[in-house]
Amino acid sequence: MTNLAIAATGLRKSYGDKLVLDGVDFAVPEATIFSLLGPNGAGKTTAVKILSTLISAGPGSGEIRIGGHDLAADPQAVRAAIGVTGQFSAVDALITGEENMLLMADLHHLPRRDGVRVAAELLERFDLVEAAKKPASTYSGGMKRRLDIAMTLVGRPRIIFLDEPTTGLDPRSRHTMWQIIRELVADGVTVFLTTQYLDEADELADRIAVLNDGKIVAEGTAEQLKRRIPGGHVTLRFDDPAAYEKAVVAVPGSVPDDQALTLQIPSDGSQGALRTILDRLDAADVQAESLTVHTPDLDDVFFALTATSEATR
Repeated sequence: MTNLAIAATGLRKSYGDKLVLDGVDFAVPEATIFSLLGPNGAGKTTAVKILSTLISAGPGSGEIRIGGHDLAADPQAVRAAIGVTGQFSAVDALITGEENMLLMADLHHLPRRDGVRVAAELLERFDLVEAAKKPASTYSGGMKRRLDIAMTLVGRPRIIFLDEPTTGLDPRSRHTMWQIIRELVADGVTVFLTTQYLDEADELADRIAVLNDGKIVAEGTAEQLKRRIPGGHVTLRFDDPAAYEKAVVAVPGSVPDDQALTLQIPSDGSQGALRTILDRLDAADVQAESLTVHTPDLDDVFFALTATSEATR
C-alpha cells in the first residue's frame, strides 16, 4: 500500500462560534501533488497552517499524521519533515539572495561549511547564481518566488506546503514555477498546494479536493471532477450534406445545426460513449470529417460545487 505523507481525519477548527473546518479528511500519498481548492474564506489557509504546525487546531480537532509523525504528540518531528512557502514571500529584501540562503542554513543549525555548500547548490538549481550577490529587493517577482522555495529546501524537507505560490506572477514565471514543482515531486518530495488558479491545479495536481464552507465537497483527479459536471458533449462536423442527414437519423438525441452541418451529442467524453457514437455512424455507413470532445473544465467544477456559498456572500 502506498505510504501516506499526510493523513488527516476529522480535522476541525473553530474561531469562537465560527466553525472554519468541519470534519475535513486528507490522505496524500508520498511524492504526489495534492491541491486544495476553494473560495476565499473556505478554510484553505487555515488547513495549511494547522497541518504545517503554524497554528494549533485545539482539542477535539481530529487526528493528523505528517511524515509518519503524530502532529499533536510530536510537532517538532513534523516541523523537521516539512517546508512551508506562503503566498507572501519570506525573503528578506534588505540582504542578498545568498545571505538569505545562509541565514536559513543557520536557522537549520547546519555547520557553516555545509550551509555554504547547500546554499550554492540550491542557488544554482534555481538559476539564481548571477543574482546571488545582489539585494533581494532588486529581484523580480519570479526570482523572489524561486529564492523563497530554495530557502524552504535548505532543510531538505520531504513534504512542502505551497500556499498560493504563484500569486501575482506573470505567465512565464508561473510556468517556471510549475516546472520546479514537478522536479521536486520527481525527487520524491510531496507537495500540498493551495492555489487560486484552477488551470494550475489542473496542470499539476495528482488529486484535487474542493473545500467549501469548511467541508470537502468533492475529491478526485481533475478528470474525475470534470466528469461530475453536466454539459459535456461531442461535436461531429460534416462536409457532405447527405452524410450529415444520415448522421442526424443514425445518432438520436443529437442537436443538429443545418447551417454548419454539425451535430452536438450530450456525452461525458468517455471511451465507451465515443465508441457508441462511432458504432452508430459505422452502422449507417457515415463518416464525419471531424469529431471534437468538449468536457467541462475545472472552472465549471469550481463554480458548480461552490455556487451556494458564493451566492450568499
